[in-house]
Amino acid sequence: MTNEQEIRTLIERWAAAVHTGELEVVLEDHADDIVMFDVPPPYAGVRGLDAYRDTWPGFFKWQASGAVFEIDSLKVTTGEDVAFAFALLRCGPGEEFPANPSRLRLTLGLRKEAGRWVVSHEHHSFPLEDTADTASAVRDR
Repeated sequence: MTNEQEIRTLIERWAAAVHTGELEVVLEDHADDIVMFDVPPPYAGVRGLDAYRDTWPGFFKWQASGAVFEIDSLKVTTGEDVAFAFALLRCGPGEEFPANPSRLRLTLGLRKEAGRWVVSHEHHSFPLEDTADTASAVRDR
């Protein structure tokens, strides 16, 4: 299997585990020193596998209420020992999808440790709504 195929499989397995609430599978390919920037606070992100683990129970509870979490598109770029990937995911209440065009943006940084790929950086975001209030808030930062 190529590096790209390995990483694509890792990400697809992670997304499926997020959807079904399988915490150990969500964690298994993440580095001990993972840094994650997520949609909800803390805005400074979470650092370390224990802190990353602690972010999931609330999301799993919401996910179990019938929400959608699935990859819409995925691009992987690899080197020999570092890689990055970005994706758009359907993430929201089930009744809104696929009608709602908004997608969760996912960016991952990976590195090879002891011959296997691990996620060392994970970033989730949604685009700001295109409103006058948003434009004003961004302009006034």
